[in-house]
Amino acid sequence: RNNFGATFFILTGFHGCHVFSGVVYLSIVLARALRGAYSAHQNNGVEIAALYWHFVDLIWILVFTFVYLL
Repeated sequence: RNNFGATFFILTGFHGCHVFSGVVYLSIVLARALRGAYSAHQNNGVEIAALYWHFVDLIWILVFTFVYLL
């Protein structure tokens, strides 16, 4: 039984699911933006997408650090 292997695949699998979700959400935001759904005052969807994507980036830095560097 290999705990490192299980932990590695669980962490990267969860991260992959979040990346996939982020790409889907960013695609929806892009489609809505191309249709003119956002303005200077109504841009919550864009801000939420940006915050989520930065969260995913931050988590990847942590996953990379703990899995590959430590």
